[in-house]
This record gives sequence, C-alpha cells and structure tokens, in this order.
Amino acid sequence: MGKEDIIYIDDNPFTFTPGETILDVAHRNNIFIPTLCHLKGTTPTGACRICVVEVEGARDLVASCAAPATPGMVIHSESKEVINARKNIIQLMLSSGNHNCAIRDFESDDWTSFQLKTLEADQYNELCPVWGDCKLQDLAYRYQVTTRHMPLSESKYPIERENPFIQRDFSRCILCGRCVQACREVQVNNAIDFGYRGADTKIIAGTDVPLKNSDCVFCGECVEVCPVGALIPKESLKAKTRFEDIKKTRTTCSFCGVGCQMELSVQDNKIVGINSAGRDVAPNNGSLCVKGRYGYDFVASPKRLTTPLIKKEGKLTESTWDEALDFVATRLNEIKDRSGSDSMGVLTSARVTNEENYIAQKFARAVLKTNNVDHCARL
Repeated sequence: MGKEDIIYIDDNPFTFTPGETILDVAHRNNIFIPTLCHLKGTTPTGACRICVVEVEGARDLVASCAAPATPGMVIHSESKEVINARKNIIQLMLSSGNHNCAIRDFESDDWTSFQLKTLEADQYNELCPVWGDCKLQDLAYRYQVTTRHMPLSESKYPIERENPFIQRDFSRCILCGRCVQACREVQVNNAIDFGYRGADTKIIAGTDVPLKNSDCVFCGECVEVCPVGALIPKESLKAKTRFEDIKKTRTTCSFCGVGCQMELSVQDNKIVGINSAGRDVAPNNGSLCVKGRYGYDFVASPKRLTTPLIKKEGKLTESTWDEALDFVATRLNEIKDRSGSDSMGVLTSARVTNEENYIAQKFARAVLKTNNVDHCARL
C-alpha cells in the first residue's frame, strides 16, 4: 500500500485498499454512515441513497456504498447538506405505506384515523410488529424526522398471508432491495426480484405469485435482512410479548451435521424466533435453511416426553432417569451375553450434531463391542 492510498473523512486521514468503497473505509474506522439498502458481500446498488456523503469536487452528493475510495478524496459524512438529504429521504419513506410506529407526525384526529385504518389492514391489534427493531424507525429518531404536512401514499398491494412461514406486507416495504440481494446473491435461489415500474414497483416472486407457489425454499434470508416490517415470520405475530425482555442465546443448529451457528430469541423461557449468529460467523456465515430458522415449535411442544418411560406389564409407565438407564444397561448386557455383540446395533441420526454422532459410535464400538452403526434419516 502506497502513501497515496489515503482519503480524508471529516478531516481525518484513513488508509484504504484499492477496491474498498467510502462506506467500507468509514465503517472499518467506526465512522457512522447510515445504510438501508446496503448488504455486505453483495453488489452495491445505492438504491436507498440514505448513505450519501459530500465529496469535495463532486457536483452532487455521492452514495458511499457504491463509490470507490480514491487517493486524496475529501469527504464530509454529516455536513448540513448531507443531513438535509437524509431527512428528506426518511420523510419520503415514512409517508409511503403503513409506518405506524409513533414516529409518524399527524394532527391528533388524523393520527387516530390512520392508526385504526392500519390496524384493520394488519388484522393485528398492536403497532407495527417490528416496533423497536426497525432501522427506518431508528434513523427517524436519530435525525429527528417529522412527517407533518407530508402527503400520504397508500400501498396498492394487500398483505400476503398465504405463505406458511413469512408474511409479506407491501405497505411497509421501502423497496431497498436487500431481500432481492439476499435471495439472488447470498442464497442464490433467484425466487424474488423487482417487478413492474414507477409507482407500481413491488418485490415479486416468479410471475407475481405467492411465495408458496414460487421457487422460494423459505430459508428466511430475506426476512433476516429486511430493515423494516415488510417481511416478518408469521410466528412472531403471536409469539412475542411487546416490551418483555428477550434473551439472546448463541447455539448450534442440530438439524444436520453442518454445525450452523444461530441465535435464539427466548422470551419467558420459550423460543420466539431464530436468526443467524452473524455474517462473519462460520460455517454458515449468516445463512440458515428453513428447518434451522423456523423448525423450533417442537422445543416447547406439549407432546414432548419429559420423563423416561419403561414398559411394565405391557404399559408404558413413568420412571426416573437412574431407573431407566439401569434398565437399559442391564438389558444390553443380557443381550450381549446371550447373543453376542454383533446381535446389537446403534441407529444415530443425520439431524444431530457431529459430537453426538461421535459419542454414539464410540459407545457402540467401545461399550457394546459392535461395528453395527448406521443412521436413520427419519429420526
């Protein structure tokens, strides 16, 4: 890296690597530049324009997510012109659709009417389901944006509820394109894209069909990257209790042996949502499959066994763990003594962790003295 590979952000010099954007350099040096459409690891689009900065010598404000850093560049990340541009962009986004999260600014009568109309459209008796977890809301608070006297622009498209895991609310979509990038460039499913033009633009699946009728595999990648309430897990509408603490717990997905890292959202000792552990966390690097992201209902299922059962006189009866383990050990020893080790086998599962499968095969070979180890995909 030569001495000339330096840019200046807010009067501070920073080195950069050729190929880095202004946003890359700023974020690497803990300089705040807001983003809504930017998705790490995908092709920058500059669609939302919220990341604009002022570059000395440039005729207009520049989208920092798409502008490459060049030697000697002088950048102002929060000049008066930049702040005003960001406020205008946020205002326009808030004036479009049902953003009823209390950052909308109405006269009292208009606010009540708007809320009632939104609740009727949502078929949901609370504020926006991502209230408090919305990037647009965060930015509106940060820049103290109000929408009084801004004309409302209603959504032309109804909420899509037909899908088994995901609700699509076009009235809250800001057309940032992050879901499209996640689907096409991260997961490479190519299930969704921009459709129509101008004021009719929307995110469509296939030929504008419900997700369940498209090539969507319901991995939920689009839901995780959505910065607003346009895409939400259907379970979250009934699972979460607003304002109650949610505990985040890092764990390993056990549906297969890959070892994907994920983060559980737990409320009142019950899982209410699952996201990936982060874009920089191996081996899945932010991606999850449909089972890993949505297959958690069984954890709190009332049908789960919580106590060992032993068949006595033809009936399954509850027992203690010590009693059950002693019973199993006794029976295995009896079978081995009577019929030999090769009369027994161990079935494991592809849906448990590598560590658990390792323990199972070690138990089979070291304790039972058999090499009869297999797996059953249906376990």
